[in-house]
Amino acid sequence: MNILLKQPFDTPFQTPPFSDIQAADFEPAIKEAIKEAKKEVDEIIENKDLPDFYNTIEALALSGEKLSRITAIFFNLNSAETSDEIQAIAREISPLLSEFNNDIRLNEPLFKKIKNVYDARDSFDLTKEQQQLLRKTFKGFSRNGALLNEEKKEKLRRIDKKLSQLSLQFGENVLAETNAYQLHLTDEKDLDGLPDYAKNMARSEAEEHGKEGWIFTLQMPSYLAFMKFANNRRLREKLFRANGAKAFQQNDRNNTQNIKEIVKLRYDRADLLGFETHADFVLEERMAKSPEKVKEFLEDLLVKAKPFAERDIQILQDYAIKTDGIEKVMPWDHAYYAEKVKKEQFDLSDEELKPYFELENVVNGAFKIAHQLYGISFVLNEEIEVYHPDVKVYEVRNKEDEVTGIFYTDFFPRKGKRAGAWMTSYRDGSILDNVRKVPQISIVCNFTKPTQTEPSLLTFNEVTTLFHEFGHALHGLLANTQYESLAGTNVYWDFVELPSQFMENYCYEPEALKLFAKHYKTGEVIPNELIDKIIQSAQFMEGYQTVRQISFGKLDMAWHAVDPRGIEDVDAYEDKVFEDTQLYPKIIGTNMSTAFSHIFQGGYSSGYYSYKWAEVLDADAFDFFKQNGIFDPITAHRFYKLLSAGGTQDPMELYKEFRGQEPKPDALLKRAGLVKP
Repeated sequence: MNILLKQPFDTPFQTPPFSDIQAADFEPAIKEAIKEAKKEVDEIIENKDLPDFYNTIEALALSGEKLSRITAIFFNLNSAETSDEIQAIAREISPLLSEFNNDIRLNEPLFKKIKNVYDARDSFDLTKEQQQLLRKTFKGFSRNGALLNEEKKEKLRRIDKKLSQLSLQFGENVLAETNAYQLHLTDEKDLDGLPDYAKNMARSEAEEHGKEGWIFTLQMPSYLAFMKFANNRRLREKLFRANGAKAFQQNDRNNTQNIKEIVKLRYDRADLLGFETHADFVLEERMAKSPEKVKEFLEDLLVKAKPFAERDIQILQDYAIKTDGIEKVMPWDHAYYAEKVKKEQFDLSDEELKPYFELENVVNGAFKIAHQLYGISFVLNEEIEVYHPDVKVYEVRNKEDEVTGIFYTDFFPRKGKRAGAWMTSYRDGSILDNVRKVPQISIVCNFTKPTQTEPSLLTFNEVTTLFHEFGHALHGLLANTQYESLAGTNVYWDFVELPSQFMENYCYEPEALKLFAKHYKTGEVIPNELIDKIIQSAQFMEGYQTVRQISFGKLDMAWHAVDPRGIEDVDAYEDKVFEDTQLYPKIIGTNMSTAFSHIFQGGYSSGYYSYKWAEVLDADAFDFFKQNGIFDPITAHRFYKLLSAGGTQDPMELYKEFRGQEPKPDALLKRAGLVKP
């Protein structure tokens, strides 16, 4: 029997038995699980009893569990440990899954039952969570074609199938382009300015490829180290251009045609469903509600931030002229001079901080903070199987020492892993009929690997990245809901970043830093003077970073809040969108959109603004903590209730229950230094 079809798994806490799974197992297992899921849905339809919440809505929510489980394992591996074989399987099964989902959502007899229950909802005695599941189920069908005639349903099927294929192809192209590039150096003079860790990492990369010298890549730890520290401006430019040209070159991995097809199909899909644009469709189920509200939000922030961003660039320009005679700073100079100015202004550099941020200590620090806030503990479990030797697994235990979650960590870059950092789940949590299924949550990052001479030491930015993803993980691990589909991060997309960005605040608090920031050689706790510098430098280049994020949000909306059928030239269109946010000259041959995986492969289409939107929430929330104490148990309990509720309530209701009022932007503007003195 295919091990994937054996449910539940005969493993600790029913975790995936990775060692027993072969790539070839997935396609037959998924096909068989689709059959089983269809049979479960047929049983709901054929039930002769009057439709009610339990025999229709709950039964549907619990159907397809095996399929969900197998596909979660598969697509997580496709992101974190892929191969040519897995990618080929993904291309085969994605259209099948899209077709299956449409078979369910476009099933007229099933929707008729759902609508009967929804129309009679006031006659049922439902809890808030059950009401939310009913609303979400009805909306999920009505917003995805259940009300269409057969001809339009068939058109929707074709669109969804094609979109699933294009999204996969987009991501494969970006990964292939990232892996294909090498900056191979053999002259040690070209390494001037680089710290030892960057040189060691590059030497190890060269050795892995059987070459002399040093290899720098487009993987973020390698790329950022070179852009920050390499004195050789010509090589910084070369690496910058290579990174900016990902999936924008004249080869078979160019994503420009994929983008045009994706946005056109999304527009057609929204039009079919009665929405003006894809953004209108998406934002109906977001806190922001409309493209106009998002544009207004981004424009308002841009007006406030742009003068500060221009000031930031001028600071770098003045420094570059004074020190190196460079009359025009370019984008490949930004990280380099920002690092130098930061060092001069605050006497602070990543190299000075990194010894205090050994990866293992930072992870343990995140665990300690979660313990102080929510009373949970993390216990390493080496019996649970992993998909790669770099991965570690922890049991999450509550105050009563019961295991309430499983937590995977995967921190280092490798060829089969996409770039960036993300949180994901192998199974969301649920507690139904006194049966608890513990959540199985993972965070995946790309930090500098340990070398033969030193452990993995994080930049401060990587520390905040780890805390960010850990915040998402806590949202999943603290789930206290009946249904998986409402647990953890199954919330409105512009609410999902609140828990993650909230956790980043602890990286700037002396009381929190002293729990884990210890020198990896001496064990010395980070001195107060360094903490003061971290806090003082928190607003450094914040104007620039804010405008940069706004530019990505505006680009997202430009692709999705319009009729895109007239867009012929992806690059020219992007240039026009960036006019108001362009802080450096446009570099010919580079393009943001062709590697913008968040919106063309991930789930952020019409949602990239949510990072800034959630910053308003997280700054306001943390300001409330600071008023009461950053580990205040009463405030922490109120925030725990927000986290554990997942998607069982409207997010604004949840936030007001926690905070006592709607969020205000004042705390964010003050924290970012975007308020004129």
